[in-house]
Amino acid sequence: MKILVSADMEGATGVTCPDDVLPGGPGWERMRPLFTDEVNAAVEGLHRGGAREIVVNDAHWSMRNLMPERFEWPVTVISGRHKELSMMEGVRDADAVVFLGYHAGAGLEGVLAHTYLANTITGVWLDGVRASEGRLNAAVAAEFGVPVIMVTGDDKTVEEARDYAPKAVGIAVKDYISRYAAACRTPKWAVRAIRKGAAEAVALAGRRAPVAEPHRIEVEFDAEHLAGAVTVIPGVELAGERRVAFELATMYEAIRCFKAVTQIASASLEEQYG
Repeated sequence: MKILVSADMEGATGVTCPDDVLPGGPGWERMRPLFTDEVNAAVEGLHRGGAREIVVNDAHWSMRNLMPERFEWPVTVISGRHKELSMMEGVRDADAVVFLGYHAGAGLEGVLAHTYLANTITGVWLDGVRASEGRLNAAVAAEFGVPVIMVTGDDKTVEEARDYAPKAVGIAVKDYISRYAAACRTPKWAVRAIRKGAAEAVALAGRRAPVAEPHRIEVEFDAEHLAGAVTVIPGVELAGERRVAFELATMYEAIRCFKAVTQIASASLEEQYG
């Protein structure tokens, strides 16, 4: 049995501000061990639950955040950027996936809420439903017949997951107060809870029938010129003053198109001012 752990950083306990997750800064250096320990706890729990092969995909920012030297159980770590499926690299041949350290989507309540870009995107909709990275990635997993068996993050993240992955084990390691404040559980509590939850979640693993269907994604930006900029991508059309939309035959195509939209939008920004 092979299980993928897609590990983001904003949802780890103690993380509450951008400095905590921006590579190279003192906050990031301080939070890296805590983040890695949560991932290690998930790996341990999955092993104890019966998983025989575990792959961890470092899914945050530079995708070089985890500290492999802290892992105590057998695991393969996917490190680095420019992966075909980005946050979901490794899902194709997995029997289940864990979303660890996930967060709420742009425009929603949640600690450090955003979708791919920190502030430029104000909302994303998947088939008419406001979507976080978790909801988008769950649709990718479903297309490959892979169930989401556990989600960790703040309470808002776990609450949303009950909709897109209702059977998944949910572990809230902190409670939302504002976008930059949370009531955080201690790292030791988080590690114990994640280890226990992961061991239980293994029972939910097992490939399902693939869900192959068209998907429509809408993206809203905080400036109208960004909507115009991303329409250079074939099939991406204006759907409002600051909104674009595209529909593709598979979620594989849709998530790759979404990634291209975010990259072009990010490259279309000048220096901060005001």
